[in-house]
Amino acid sequence: MAVKNPRKAAIIEKHRAAETDTGSTRVQIAVLTDRIVHLTEHLKKFRKDHATRRGLLRLVGRRAALLRYYSKKNASAYRELIQELGIRR
Repeated sequence: MAVKNPRKAAIIEKHRAAETDTGSTRVQIAVLTDRIVHLTEHLKKFRKDHATRRGLLRLVGRRAALLRYYSKKNASAYRELIQELGIRR
């Protein structure tokens, strides 16, 4: 099944491990990071959008959990990924 969002498709293409990989931990973290950056920019413009802020906090929490899991699973790939995505840790 093709991904409709071209930006999301490009992220999946860049971070996938195999041809059919769309849901590995690495891909999920990269997609969440893109959504977090997008919502952060939205909130800089619309400061009183509390519903979006709550959604952003949920995404950050989900990404943090995936990062903890990925760091335990593969520490060297974890360090490479956070450097590539520009995540402070």
